[in-house]
This record gives sequence, structure tokens and C-alpha cells, in this order.
Amino acid sequence: MAESGGVSEIPSAGIDPAGESSAAETPLDPTAAALAAEEAKRNPDLAQEASAYFRRQSQLVEAQRQLVNIQTEHLHEQRAVNLSLLRLKRFGERLRVGLQVFVILVATVIGIFGAVLIHDGLTSRSVVIERFEAPHSLAERGLTGAVIAGGLLDQLTRIQAATRSSTQRAKLTNAWERTISIAVPETGLSIGELSQMLRQRFGHDVYIAGDLVQTSTDGVALTVRGTGVAPATFRGSLSDLDTHTREAAEYVFGQARPALWAAYLDSRERYAEAIAFARSAVGRTEPVERARLFDMWSDAVASIGGSVREALSLARQAVNLNPTDWGAQSDVQAWLANVGDEEGACRAGEAMQGLAGGRPGRAPELQYASWDYLTWNLPAASAALFADLEATNWAGSNFGPQWATLAWMQTLMHDPESAQFTISNARDERSGGYATAMLHQMNATLAGELGDAEGAAKEWEALAEEYKEPEVANNLGSAICYVAPALERVGRHAAADAALEAVGMLTFVDCYRFKGDIHEARGDWAGAQEWYSKAVKLAPSLPAGYYSWGLAFAKHGDLDGAAAKFKDANQKGPRWADPLKAWGDVLVKRGNIKDALAKYDEALKYAPNWKQLKEARDATAKQKT
Repeated sequence: MAESGGVSEIPSAGIDPAGESSAAETPLDPTAAALAAEEAKRNPDLAQEASAYFRRQSQLVEAQRQLVNIQTEHLHEQRAVNLSLLRLKRFGERLRVGLQVFVILVATVIGIFGAVLIHDGLTSRSVVIERFEAPHSLAERGLTGAVIAGGLLDQLTRIQAATRSSTQRAKLTNAWERTISIAVPETGLSIGELSQMLRQRFGHDVYIAGDLVQTSTDGVALTVRGTGVAPATFRGSLSDLDTHTREAAEYVFGQARPALWAAYLDSRERYAEAIAFARSAVGRTEPVERARLFDMWSDAVASIGGSVREALSLARQAVNLNPTDWGAQSDVQAWLANVGDEEGACRAGEAMQGLAGGRPGRAPELQYASWDYLTWNLPAASAALFADLEATNWAGSNFGPQWATLAWMQTLMHDPESAQFTISNARDERSGGYATAMLHQMNATLAGELGDAEGAAKEWEALAEEYKEPEVANNLGSAICYVAPALERVGRHAAADAALEAVGMLTFVDCYRFKGDIHEARGDWAGAQEWYSKAVKLAPSLPAGYYSWGLAFAKHGDLDGAAAKFKDANQKGPRWADPLKAWGDVLVKRGNIKDALAKYDEALKYAPNWKQLKEARDATAKQKT
């Protein structure tokens, strides 16, 4: 019976925990169980044994089910534990990544801060005034070493503040100042001391020290010395100590910052001193500052009335030393224009734009002044000059009469009200022939704009008198060309001829085109054409010759010829309003109202306050409707 019954073995602890279905499977062969049951009906002993067997089998099945349930519950608990461990592991990984990022950020900040300190140290060009030595007898009277050094610092600051120049200015400071006092761990240094150590080791700072000694009851000797500064002593009475301090400051400034000192002398109109100083100091300066020194020398030569070609040569030396010396680049253009090579000046300006990466670019907008004048880019020139005046507390960083120049440009843009306001609030401190001549030029241009031909002629004649001074001729260049046509307009033909004779063979586009205007006004059309053609050939990149020629064509009824010349002028000087208005006038006469309005609208961008332009535009718009 047992053999035929075939009872299965008890499952091991490694039973498949997939579910209750596998646990509920019958471990007894169903066929054998059925046969055993039939036999038990006829045999009571067998029935008793079968009953006992089935009870044991049921107990085994129940035990198996309980074991599966325990295993299932254990798996659920193990799964919860595993999930908790995974969450904890994920949090740990995030924490570790966050900590790494934090460490990287801190290291980056420290690296950047260190790089800034090193960069500042390498590029520092400060003038540092250290505490002076003073005898006890003077210290009791308040003349301590700190007071003496502070007085020298004050004088140096005054000199620098009075300097008109685009030259990089030096930082002036006291050596004992400590603006940052964060300690560097394990070194005993503060951040300020570390920065100072780097500047001393790697920078270009100039350290100035000295002493004040009493030579007699009322006599003192102030000595200054420093890095690259030879000792110098200034003697006199104690009551004149302020004067000695100023003299010492000027000496130190010249020794420490040669280019800035030359710029200061130029800005104070001490040109002879600037030339002598530059000549003596140029050999001891480093290349970048030497370039600036050459340019300041160039300005002094031109301003004192020396050879403008010498000034050009000096400016070119500056550019050769440092091509990105934008002030020298600007002066090269100015001196080329003023010697009569306006085409060369225009090309130099274009080359400068390429070097600077276009406009706006690395070069300050103010340094394009000469190129802007030549191409009649008046909006840019006036905006740059106004911005510079505003940034320098209305003093300007360039030499010369800044306010009269700004008013002149506003007048050329046909905005007499702005020009009058500007000149009424002028703060020019410049004196002498150049400033006076510039004022005459501005007044003459303004009078012409207001329709006062007689007043304009008078102002131009006054300018011609000033122009006899080399300083004025060197700086105003083609301004002399305007005298003859102004006299011609008021019927003073003999005076106009004399003015033309005075101009001689100056190779300025304005002189050539105005000669054409005078020939045209006198009925000599062939002579006028000849001079207009010469003006264009003299400087094909400049718009003025084309513009005057176009006006003459329009006056003679050749509208096609006029339109062609105005188009040329607009291509050479796209931001000059006058050719655009004249072109629009021609288009109106040809009945092309739509294109005429477009030219007027474009011109208004560059001369928004031009009364006659607005009137022409309004009248043309009415024709269209």
C-alpha cells in the first residue's frame, strides 16, 4: 500500500516563494489516494492507517504553508530594508557630490582671488608715498613724517587731477594704508600685506621716501628719493615749505610717470618745458610709456607752433612702439590732415578701426575725431566729445577749446540753438591763438547758419589773422579755406581773391572745392569743373568734393549729374545730412516724391533739428497727399 501510494517528499526550506499556488499543490498522487480510499472502505485497519496518514499529510501541508508565509513576510521586510538602504546610499552619494561641488567652488573662488592678487601685483603702477623722516624739533611743531608725506601726496594728487590726457593715470597712495585686514592662516600676513608684497615683488610701483631736516633756525631741506627716482633736495625757509613740497611733487611726478608729467605740462600750456622734458626722459622709459611720451612730445611741438611734420614723425614713432596707443593713432590722422594729406588721414582712420575691431571697439570713440571730421560723421564726433566732457567733469581729456569745438559741430549739424546754449555755458580754460581762432570759426559758422553773411565774413577774416600764428595753422588746418567763399558771398571779390592768394597751393579738399564755387559764381563753369575734379582726385575717400560738385550741377540744371554726385557723397560720408537733403531736393524736382521723402527721413537721423530740412520734408509730404 505504501509502495503503491507514492507519497512525495517533504519540501525543503528552499521552496520557491513565488506564491501560494505552488504551496497548495497536492503532494499525494490523486490516483493512489483514490484507490487507497476504496480499499479502506473494505478494510477497517487500513482505513485507520489511511486516516492517520492523511492527518500527518495535512499537518505537513499546513507546516509548508506556514513556512512559505514566513518566507514571504521575511522577503517583504527584507525589501523594505533594501529600499531604506538604497535611499540612504542615494542620499550619501548626493551629499558627497554636493561636498565635492562645494570644495570645487571654494577652490575656484580662492583661485580667482589669488589670480586677481597676482594680476594686480603684476600690473600695479602705483606711486606709493612712505613715511618721511623728520627731526624731533619739527615733529613737535606738527611736522611729523606722516604730515610731510601726506603733503607730498596731496600735491601729486593735485597735479594728476589737473592733467588732461588719455594716458593711464597712476594710483597714488600712502604706504601705511591698510584697506584690507583679513589674516592669511599660518602666515601672520593680512590680505593687504600679501597684496603689497606681490606688488613689491612683481609690480611696477614707485616707492617714494625722504626726509626733512632743519638747516638753520628758519631753514629746511626737503629731500625725496625712491624707486628709479634719483635723490633731489629742495632748500629754503620753513615758511615756504608748501612751495618746496610742490616742487618736490613735480620732480617726483616727472621721474615716476614721465608721460603723465609731459601731459600735465601740455595741459598747462608749458610746451617748451614739455619738449625739453620729453627729450631728456624718453631714453629712460619703458616702451608703452615711451609711446605716450612721444605723443605728448608731438602735441607740444604742434601746439608751440613747431613743424607739424615733426609732430607727425613723433606721433608715428609712438604708434610704432605701441600700435594700440589710440591717442597717437588719432594724432597721426590729425597731423596728416593738417599737412594737407587728407586722403592719407582718412585711410589711417580706417586702418585704426580695423585694428580696434570696428566701431565701437577697443579704441575710445573720441580718438576718431579727425576721421569723423573728414567724413562728416558729425553725430558720432559730437556725441564722443560730449561724453568725454561729461566724464571729466566738463574739463575734457583732450587739449584745445573743447566747448567751442562742440558748438561748432552742432552748428554744422544745423542746430544753432544747441550751439548757442553750449557756448553760453562754455568752461574752456584754454587761452591763446588756437582757442581764439576756434571761437572765430564757431562764430563764423553759426552766423552763416543764421543767414548773417556779413557777420560770417567778419568772423572768418578774424580767424585769418589768427591763422598767421603757426600754432593755429598746425591745429586748424583747412579752416583757412572758408575765408575766400565767405568774402565772395558778400560781394567783396578783391578780398576773396586776396584770401585765395593767401591760401596758395594748400592741398585741402575744402580749398579746392571752394575755388570751384568761386569760379562757378563768377560764371566760369569750365574753371569750376576743373577745381571740383581736382578736389575729388585729391581725396577720393572724402565726401565734400562730390557734394560741392553736385550742388553746382543742380544749380546748372543737370539733375542727373547732381544726383550722381550726391550719391557719391553719401557713399563716402553716409552720416552727413547735407548730401541727403540735396539729393532729396533733386528727386523732388524730378517728381520722385517717394524717394525724396526717404532721403529727407534719412537726413533727419543725422540732423534732427535742421529747420530747413523739416520744412522741405513737410512740403514734399503734402505733394504726396
